[in-house]
Parts: sequence; structure tokens; C-alpha cells
Amino acid sequence: MTDTTSFEAGAFAARAEDASASRPTTGRGRARTATAPAPAHSRTLRLAARPPFSFSASLAFLRSFPAMTGQQGTAHDALTLALRENGTTLGARVTAAPDAPAVDCVLTAATPVGDATAEAAAHRLSHHLGLADDLTDFYRLARLDRPFSRVVERLYGYHQVSFPSPRELLCWAILCQRVPLPVARKMKQALVEAAGNRITVDGEPRWAFPDAEQLACFDEPTLQHLIGNQRKAGYLHRAIRQWLDLDESFLRTGPYGEVRDQLLRLAGIGPWSASFLLIRGLGRTEHLTPDKEMLRAAQRVYGHDFEDAAFAALTTRYGRHQGYWGHYLRVGG
Repeated sequence: MTDTTSFEAGAFAARAEDASASRPTTGRGRARTATAPAPAHSRTLRLAARPPFSFSASLAFLRSFPAMTGQQGTAHDALTLALRENGTTLGARVTAAPDAPAVDCVLTAATPVGDATAEAAAHRLSHHLGLADDLTDFYRLARLDRPFSRVVERLYGYHQVSFPSPRELLCWAILCQRVPLPVARKMKQALVEAAGNRITVDGEPRWAFPDAEQLACFDEPTLQHLIGNQRKAGYLHRAIRQWLDLDESFLRTGPYGEVRDQLLRLAGIGPWSASFLLIRGLGRTEHLTPDKEMLRAAQRVYGHDFEDAAFAALTTRYGRHQGYWGHYLRVGG
């Protein structure tokens, strides 16, 4: 069964859809083992992107995005991944639209994909790929910055790829603190597989990150057994429950300082993790917190070391786009 629908940015038909969320196994030490359901239903979406937009640049970034290793595929000029929306595990195959600044996405599922689920998936993918981001002013400022303009030339049309959801980034920010990335990926994959959100896309298994209800079902002993780290399990257990009390719409649009304060009250989240969540989880690029990696990238691009005041002055030049500038520095510097 195939249903083809065109979803343009901001124009969705919203209808309620009944869905029952499957819950992860919460017995201590037991991760759910699930056979990937055979997708029997599909629905095609077109998601508009604000030009300039380069899907090939998005794929290039995703190929080196360590947090998503094993969860997403980028072969044959397509992005394949799994999503969890309205209690439904969806497979998604995303390709560049041939005739417009847009992407075409085929959603697959074991059950029919209703309007509400398709709408939620469209919003999730649009945010993940930064399709609505307006690069006009950012690029105008970059043209006045000769060293950095060379970075923009290499990345032209790249829209910041964020985590599929800020909730997923919250968990990753806790897992990746003070451990090697391969260890953090192993811990994250244990969480993902325990929820059992597996589906086949292009012949390959893909796993969707647990939704809020599934995460809330993990008690602290189960989390500790899954990830093998008592301290991180405690942080995760508390932060997941704290997140349920937050308004994600406010986090995306509310006053920056108030949002940052709310994030800093989450268990296991300090200034660096809060900045990470704001920029790469919520798309809040109006402020930037520098770190050693960013300073090294700036040194490579501008050819000299930076004192704090000089770096702050350069950051201020980019105004509300400074988070985008910092991301471009990391990716292309």
C-alpha cells in the first residue's frame, strides 16, 4: 500500500491518530530482542528546503557524525534511518529532490502511516536536516570575512544537521562525557536496542531512538546494567524524567537565558552540554560557548591563536548566527 503526499514546510493536515506505544523490557539486564518488522505500508513526502541547500553536503557530514554511527546509512546518495513517532516505528529513505530545493522521503511501517504520524516525521526530519534554516545573513557576513569565506565555499548550501531530537542529544551528552566515543556509542546502542524499535530500510536494519515513554520505562538499575556505568545511569534516570516536565516548544523559541537556565538544572548537564543541546539539539544558534576544539579550528582557518577577547569579538561579528559560524568552523575548518 502506497500513499503519496506532498508536505511543504508549515503546511500540514493535522488529524488525530490512535497509536499504542510499545514499551521496552524493563527487567534488569534484559534488552528486548525484536525481529525487524517487514514494512508493508509506505508514504512519500516532499519536504521543502530553504535555498541554498545541498543534500550532498548533509550526507557528507552524516558520514562522519560519530553519534549516529550504526543508526543511519548514507549509501547510494540516500539517507536511511528509523524514527519513532506516535508509538510507531518508521523507516525513512531520504533523497535529494531532482527538481527543487527539497528532499523526497519514503516512510515505511508495518502498519498504515496516518496523517498525524507523517506530519510528526516530516517535522522531525526537517529539523534533523535544518531544512528551514535561512543562510542568507550568515553568508552575507561570511563574505566580509575572507579567511572564513573559504570555509563557506567548501560547505556552500550545507544546512546544520542536528540530532533527530533534543531528547536524544540529552542522552548522548550524558553518555559521551569523559569516555571515548566508541564507548559512548556502545552505551547508546544498548539503550536503542533495549527499546526494540527496529525496522528494515533498503535491506538493512535501522534502529529508532526510544521515544519519551519508552525511556521513562527504564528504571535506574536497568539503565546501569545496559550502559555499565552507575554514575551515568543515575544522571540519565533523573534527566529523562526532568525532561518530561519541560515544554519543548518553549525551549526552541523562549528567551535564550531562561532556556539555558532550564537546561542547566537537568541532571548531568553543565555549561558545555547545555550549549551543545541549544545549538545541535534545539537549533538555537544565537550564542556560542567556545571550547578547545573550536579554538583549534579557528586557528586553522584564521592562521593564528586567539586570546579570549579577540575570539569573543570575532564571535560577536556573527550576531545571532554565531552558533552556525562555530559549527561551520568545526566541520570545514
